[in-house]
Amino acid sequence: MSESTGAKQNHHNVFDVSVNLPPQVGSKCYDDDGRLKRTGTVWTASAHIITAVIGSGVLSLAWATAQLGWIAGPTVLFLFSFVTYYTSSLLAACYRSGDPNTGKRNYTYMDAVRNNLGGFQVKVCGAIQYLNLFGVAIGYTIASSISMMAIERSNCFHSKGHDSPCGVSSNTYMIAFGIVEIILSQIPDFDQISWLSIVAAIMSFGYSTIGLGLGIAKVAENRKIKGSLTGISIGRVTETQKIWRSFQALGAIAFAYSYSLILIEIQDTIKSPPSEYKTMKKATLLSVVVTTIFYMFCGCFGYAAFGDSSPGNLLTGFGFYNPYWLLDIANAAIVIHLIGAYQVYCQPLFAFVEKIANEWFPDSKIITREIQIPIPGFKPLKLNLFRLVWRTIFVIITTIISMLMPFFNDVVGILGAFGFWPLTVYFPVEMYIVQKKIPKWSSRWISLQILSMACLIISLAAGVGSFAGVVSDLKVYRPFQTSY
Repeated sequence: MSESTGAKQNHHNVFDVSVNLPPQVGSKCYDDDGRLKRTGTVWTASAHIITAVIGSGVLSLAWATAQLGWIAGPTVLFLFSFVTYYTSSLLAACYRSGDPNTGKRNYTYMDAVRNNLGGFQVKVCGAIQYLNLFGVAIGYTIASSISMMAIERSNCFHSKGHDSPCGVSSNTYMIAFGIVEIILSQIPDFDQISWLSIVAAIMSFGYSTIGLGLGIAKVAENRKIKGSLTGISIGRVTETQKIWRSFQALGAIAFAYSYSLILIEIQDTIKSPPSEYKTMKKATLLSVVVTTIFYMFCGCFGYAAFGDSSPGNLLTGFGFYNPYWLLDIANAAIVIHLIGAYQVYCQPLFAFVEKIANEWFPDSKIITREIQIPIPGFKPLKLNLFRLVWRTIFVIITTIISMLMPFFNDVVGILGAFGFWPLTVYFPVEMYIVQKKIPKWSSRWISLQILSMACLIISLAAGVGSFAGVVSDLKVYRPFQTSY
């Protein structure tokens, strides 16, 4: 890239450093936007996506399948996977505005919405995206504490018998999780957490495989496949409950596939050539295929093992008691995975707040100054005072809310249901129409709008079902107590 080209392409970019560099240095060390060369590949992008997608939600899919039955359950799982892959491909095409190889980069989901749609839609998108990320941080804090409690209860059941009460408190575990996240949240940005994503992705495979293995073992032990074509039977639940639970199952599956809100941020870590779009499309296909296979296996074998009595969480609902050490390993893997996933989801939110602070107070030393702390044998750790204080406060707030409302998983289900349509479907579809200049009322335009409307209806139904779940939880709500 020549000096003049670099200057022309980057004159809007505050981070541009390539203009003053010799051409050969600029091309070797810096990308076309003047930032340090990105190093991400299909594999690192896939690891980020799998870390974000295969959360502990995979373990609730047996319950979701039980509500929908053998026909609707796997069908809905497959349809969600297809829609997620298709709309993610549309979104990946919007990473660069204009030309897919040389167009202006959009660093975040909101940048893409701003450059393609603009106006009021940017504010709506930002509010939904960051509220979702905040909700996910709370949901992951709760989910990790449930797994840590499950380890303690599993050991208690092993030593005292399955009929023992074995009550445990989640508060200590939530505080411990929060402390770990405060430390990890000091990692400056997405590019530097690839290792954390890879560890978390390995963990997610680990516990999903254990859940799947225990489901298969249970089916073999029962010597029959439980469940029915239409799901949980009327009698075990009322007709109204059946409807609400079916809707709630849609919310659980929608949330299980929700990662579009950080797709652009992941794409911004990918090196080129080939174009980031091509690499991201491959990473999306690989990730969605892998996660769908796992989801099908875990959902179907869990349902086959337990039928109507499928637990809300395959590894913490104590459908299994033995081998207890294997359950401990699986739940420990969930905790390690959620520690990484928390960071993957929160980095875009951290970056957004810090960018706003930099723009508002460009001369403040508290916001801009970095202190280097030497670590023997490693690179010095760069600490920024504003980053240290704000990220610590954020983690403390999410931890306190989790302790106050340990049933918040249902609220996250609502966030997932209402976040699915706008973030996974509506904005990607609308941006793609603008980007590719698809004429209004053309067959392609009509097809995309039908897809969007269908997903809106599903999201609304899932939201209503999740809200009904919160209402039923409120009836037995006790602050600062476990749900066991």
